[in-house]
Amino acid sequence: MDFVRPIEAIVPGAQGRVLAVLAETTAELNLRTIAKLAGVSIAQASRVLPGLVELGVVERREVPPSSLFRLVPEHVASRTLLALARSAETVLNAMGRLADALPRSPLSVIVFGPFARGEAGPDSDVDIVVVRPAGTHEDDDAWAESLEAWRRDVARLTGNPVEVLEVSAAEAAAKVAGRSQLWSDIRSDGRVVHGLDLDQLRAVRSG
Repeated sequence: MDFVRPIEAIVPGAQGRVLAVLAETTAELNLRTIAKLAGVSIAQASRVLPGLVELGVVERREVPPSSLFRLVPEHVASRTLLALARSAETVLNAMGRLADALPRSPLSVIVFGPFARGEAGPDSDVDIVVVRPAGTHEDDDAWAESLEAWRRDVARLTGNPVEVLEVSAAEAAAKVAGRSQLWSDIRSDGRVVHGLDLDQLRAVRSG
């Protein structure tokens, strides 16, 4: 999935670009502004908008000498578009719920990399740190199977490859306090979707 341009990924071309612009604001916009923000020509925008108005997805208000357009949020199609616009946050929330539902819930789940930074395109991996629950070893078959099932669920949810970095609580605490570039990146842009945050993981070492 292209989480940078999720609406355009599903609705290609000028129409998708125009809809993406309108889904990102509640303000009324004129034709020239829509075209500029969407990266399309005024002629393209002027061809797309009348059809969207006819469908009821977009409403037009005449303010001579121009017209103003806005998405109709109550429209059934608009609800789908707005959900697409929020798809990255929806995925993050779903990851946390899926982790919470595991037979043994991880101590922490942290998403990092392009997805956490809001830069995940269709070819981007979803990079995730999973901290094993206390008393669970890496060679625990039941844990490994449940974590792999969780990884597959996340992959189906996103359509993107999912890379899991699995560590123990002690390893996580040491690495959070360390100086490696990877963990520096995790500290700077990591999104905790379940369990302990980075400060709490760091405290595990001294606790």
